[in-house]
Amino acid sequence: MTKIVVIIPAFNEEDSIPKVIKDIPNSVEEVIVVSNNSTDSTETNAKNAGATVLVENQKGYGYACLKGMNYIAEQKEKPDIVVFLDGDYSDYPEELTKIVQPIITENIDFVVGARVKELREAGAMTKPQIFGNWLATSLMKLFFGSTFTDLGPFRAIKYKKLLDLKMEDKTYGWTVEMQLKALKQKLSYIEIPVNYRNRIGVSKVSGTIKGAIFAGVKILTWIFKYSFK
Repeated sequence: MTKIVVIIPAFNEEDSIPKVIKDIPNSVEEVIVVSNNSTDSTETNAKNAGATVLVENQKGYGYACLKGMNYIAEQKEKPDIVVFLDGDYSDYPEELTKIVQPIITENIDFVVGARVKELREAGAMTKPQIFGNWLATSLMKLFFGSTFTDLGPFRAIKYKKLLDLKMEDKTYGWTVEMQLKALKQKLSYIEIPVNYRNRIGVSKVSGTIKGAIFAGVKILTWIFKYSFK
């Protein structure tokens, strides 16, 4: 049986996190919520919903993801697949089944949930997000012949392949780093169209000018770093 573990970075997502956990399919062995210096009831609500709760006080999306990976590395039994999912309820957790399907049935290494326009709720992605996705994926296509169309946070990867990537970004560059390294290491990959809705609460990245600019700079830095390696 395929062992699937989910990592959810969460910063002040007390209202959304129980909904996210509740909608995750029963095929998942363990749900790991990494509270990224939350000051609300995120940790309590996640624990009450049945998740394993870790605390990462160093703020940053990548810090939280790495904390979850370090926890998995310490466990006796390792998963076959790791799924990353946001804690704001913008993704549809029940779609995890179709995200992992190509890995299980077709031996694909890496799957990204693509937030395609026709499945996206109006306003769910800001204009800076849409432009940033277009720019980043266009540059990846130009430099690497990539077919990625999105940097969507809902993604699944074989655990052993994830370890091979030697992930290091601590903040907003995590998703693009993973995709760039997957391309460089020639992992097999595919995008699966997913539904996407307006998140619960205000985004800590796209909801602020500072966050959007910082995320954009990080993404472009990773792309140009790998383009000239």
